[in-house]
Amino acid sequence: MTKTTLSLSEPRQRGEALHLLRRVIAENGREHLAGYAVAALCLVVVALTTAFMAWVMRDVIDEIFVAGNRAMLFTLPFAIFFAFFLRGIASYGQGVILARIGNDVVARYQRRLFAHLTELSVDFFGETRSAQLAARINQNVSGIRDTLNLTVTSLARDLLTLIFLIFAMIWQDWALSLIALTAGPPIAIMISRLSRKLRKATRQSIDLNSRVLGSMQEAAQGIQVVKAFTMEKLLRARTDDLIEKAEERSNRIAIITERSGPITETVAGIAVAAVIAWSGYRSIVYGYSPGSMFAFITALLLAYDPARRLAKLQVQMERALVNAKMIYEILDEAPRQADAPDAKPLSVAGGEIRFDAVTFGYHAEEPVLRELSFTAPPGRTTALVGASGGGKSTIIALIERFYDTASGRILIDGTDIATVTKHSLRSAIAYVPQSPVLFEGSIRDNIRFGRPEASDAEVEDAARKAQAEEFILTQPLGYETPVGENGVTLSGGQRQRLSIARALLRDAPILLLDEATSALDTRSEVLVQRALETAMRDRTVIVVAHRLSTIVGADQILVVDRGRIAESGTHQELLTRPNGLYARLHGFQGGADASQTIETETLP
Repeated sequence: MTKTTLSLSEPRQRGEALHLLRRVIAENGREHLAGYAVAALCLVVVALTTAFMAWVMRDVIDEIFVAGNRAMLFTLPFAIFFAFFLRGIASYGQGVILARIGNDVVARYQRRLFAHLTELSVDFFGETRSAQLAARINQNVSGIRDTLNLTVTSLARDLLTLIFLIFAMIWQDWALSLIALTAGPPIAIMISRLSRKLRKATRQSIDLNSRVLGSMQEAAQGIQVVKAFTMEKLLRARTDDLIEKAEERSNRIAIITERSGPITETVAGIAVAAVIAWSGYRSIVYGYSPGSMFAFITALLLAYDPARRLAKLQVQMERALVNAKMIYEILDEAPRQADAPDAKPLSVAGGEIRFDAVTFGYHAEEPVLRELSFTAPPGRTTALVGASGGGKSTIIALIERFYDTASGRILIDGTDIATVTKHSLRSAIAYVPQSPVLFEGSIRDNIRFGRPEASDAEVEDAARKAQAEEFILTQPLGYETPVGENGVTLSGGQRQRLSIARALLRDAPILLLDEATSALDTRSEVLVQRALETAMRDRTVIVVAHRLSTIVGADQILVVDRGRIAESGTHQELLTRPNGLYARLHGFQGGADASQTIETETLP
């Protein structure tokens, strides 16, 4: 049963490999056609000069050593020198050209991968560990380059060299050539079997190595938590286990890859020994020319290297194609929140946001929102409160269209956001997440991400409104100070104020605040709250809050409970309902002194 399954899958796997090879060549061949043509020409020169070395040996032996022809003492050595010179120049040319093309191919796929990753939906990154994804891309991206370079060098150098040398061998002695070529079929059969075993082992090795690198990256990013919870020993044990498995797979690949060596050398040794014995016998017994025999043996020995490389080509190509295939698996991942074919730009007049019977769940069997409906009036502030896990942050994510609803509609000024382009939708929204995110670059760069065309004066004005300038100016380089990886050199409150400054700079008609003041101390919260009150004027604002003190002045407060709107009204209206959820939340937080955070317990 296993043999039958393997035999049926082999043609399919070969077909997939050929399809992948054609795709790699189609996507890159035309772009670098001229470069590959020049490199191929250089490789042809290498092949011709190699064959010439074997060809000229007959005259070297017969004319110089046997016949004693002094005229050839200059001609033949100069010809050999010139052949080596040409070969050196051609080898240098093809090496530089293929390296430049390979580097360009890697750079193009890195740019293409990053562009594609930025287009993929948020749920893709929720299902894929970012550290492992980065490690996998880093390992696999060279597979495209290796596939192309192996194809060119194998066809233009090794195959042509072997063909030219075989032609020289046949020209010298066809009978000896038949003896030498008997080594080919058994080596080809053995390599074909090894390549099938290598395919699976290579895939496993790449996955394990990406997990190792991902584990190291995660530990580096969360080193404070690692040390605070004394997780060093536990993480070392987990990573050591992954490293041990990766090492075992790598050793397995080495065993499979190098297994061809002893067999190839043995079979080739038998062929070469047979040729030498037979040619020596004929030379001694029948007086055959020693020049012809020496030229034939030289051609045979020179043919061994390209033949050995071609024998290993399938093994090397398997490894390169596995890497290339894993890159294409990412590139072929389709964005799940793609724009509709007839999507149009969103035009925001007032900024009214309306949820119409929206149902959504991150998993189909576990809905987070259930037939949820509400309207956020234009130019007003709507606050979402409730216990953690009730769906507040999910509402924010759906407005940004990070996810698509299972049913129902979300409308902005009466337009279904599923019918407009994501770019125009998100361009009309300023967003402050619960956990501030900063990127590589300076403080000024991170604020300017809100509106790249903004002037320095506008950036600094946004920082002042977000109460961030006071700490920015104390930094070593002021606005030009690098923030470090995800703002590691700044406090949580400082990072949050920069995140708020970025949103203020965007100057969008819709402002979404997901616990925007959660990381601020009391003084900063008061200052930022004043800045936000100014920024929220004449904008549609939806704010998620746990501390009720931050949303007392909201025009509308919606209490979200188990995916539905349980209550709505102003702060004073909701307090008049003594048994209402909002009143109880208010009581949990100490009444008027609402300074504590609601715990993650489900509301009674």
